[in-house]
Amino acid sequence: MKSETVYGRKSFGISSDRVTAWITETGGHVAPVTFKIGDRAVEPLSIAPWFEETHEIAPILQVLRGDFFCAPFGGNDAPYGPEQHPIHGETANRDWQFVSGNENSVEMSLNTTIRPGTVRKQVWTVEGQTALYQRHTIAGMTGPMCLGHHAMVKFRTEGNISLSPFDFGQVFPGQFENPVEGGYSSLKAGARFSNLKEVPSNDGTTSDLSVYPAREGFEDLVMVYALKGSDFAWTAVTFPSEGYIWFTLKDPRVLSGTILWHSNGGRHYAPWSSRHRGVLGLEEVTSYMHYGLAGSVAENDGSIAGYRTFFDLSPDQPLVVNTIMGVAPCGANARTVVQIGRTAQGIQIATDEGQVIDVELDVESLYAS
Repeated sequence: MKSETVYGRKSFGISSDRVTAWITETGGHVAPVTFKIGDRAVEPLSIAPWFEETHEIAPILQVLRGDFFCAPFGGNDAPYGPEQHPIHGETANRDWQFVSGNENSVEMSLNTTIRPGTVRKQVWTVEGQTALYQRHTIAGMTGPMCLGHHAMVKFRTEGNISLSPFDFGQVFPGQFENPVEGGYSSLKAGARFSNLKEVPSNDGTTSDLSVYPAREGFEDLVMVYALKGSDFAWTAVTFPSEGYIWFTLKDPRVLSGTILWHSNGGRHYAPWSSRHRGVLGLEEVTSYMHYGLAGSVAENDGSIAGYRTFFDLSPDQPLVVNTIMGVAPCGANARTVVQIGRTAQGIQIATDEGQVIDVELDVESLYAS
């Protein structure tokens, strides 16, 4: 178990023969994460370029990197009753307390105050696997809560995005960025879609969200919900020129939706200053868009369509949220993941050009409570 300053932040380090990961004390952000594929090392997650600068901004933005757990998820601009939560909640902003750890795992804890309760964070690796496991347990809380993971992938080369089947897709229905403040968006607010390749844009055309980086100079956000009744869902990015696939696995009964945040230089105000480019948020959530707790609890397009946008927490029933992040090798001709299925040993990834890749994982950890 290591503790060092990494990219300007005190962090706890864990590792296996295939994975090295750092988790910040402030906000519990997970990055950098290095995966070994054969004799190569890849680092898929992004780290904001202002990590050594000082700005008067929320801790989450000072630290901004990798993946972090949000409760409640979203901007939280509007209060929920007497509760005024910070952007993405205390879990993404406050200091976590170290509980225990070894070379392969770390456990941390946070006692929340705005909504009294406890959140336990467990992050671990497994020898021989190119995967990182995360488990968050929310206990002692009462009332509604939206939540989720906020993974951000850095596209140094062109990548191809694919999702498990979904039957609801929508562009952020409000003004995601305000030009008066130096922020710009390109997609048509509130537009519905059923295919990532054909999403309505402001100029009357459609945009292909299955390929990134794209739409330079803009920030956009869309959301999809997994098929109702499914118990396994995935998100994947194929990097053909780099020879690997990044993926996230989840139980959609716990994390019902996926948010795609396209951050490609569309924020000209500090600390962004048009420097945050080629980053794609692939965020596994139970919420409605980026509105936060009040907007996720209120009637919204997602809830009207029959999707869960929040949990009603009980102090005597902890809520456990599990995810698996990992990578797998792929051929240079692979373009898109068309399917990820469970196997006895883990998962099997199928690509559009016919490649089949078996990945050893503990998929059952997704269903642990």
